[in-house]
Amino acid sequence: MYEVFIKAHFSSAHFLRNYPGNCEHLHGHNWEVRVVVRAGGLNEIDVAIDFRDLKKIVGQIMSELDHINLNDHPAFQGHNPSSERIAEYIYGRVKDELRAFPQVSPASVTVCETPNSGVTFSEG
Repeated sequence: MYEVFIKAHFSSAHFLRNYPGNCEHLHGHNWEVRVVVRAGGLNEIDVAIDFRDLKKIVGQIMSELDHINLNDHPAFQGHNPSSERIAEYIYGRVKDELRAFPQVSPASVTVCETPNSGVTFSEG
């Protein structure tokens, strides 16, 4: 089994509805993201997935989240845009985009609000 990862980032604002503290107010983060994908084998050129392809997929998702108020994003209309929900959302989007690469599946997505705190989402 191979695990391939890339790191990415985006900057955005959010607030947490019904949160008993400062996070209930609009504030921003420079989010750091780590996406890990898994492959059981290698393709005809001996790679699990080309880094360029994975960077392109993740880059499109990052550009959608960059410099916005995440509370206004359709994915977070029914949920707080917490680190947990953001990681879950990015994982789902990566999973959808990886359908073009049947040998690869998402393993996990880590989202960090700060260098010292973050959340990892994976299925199962």
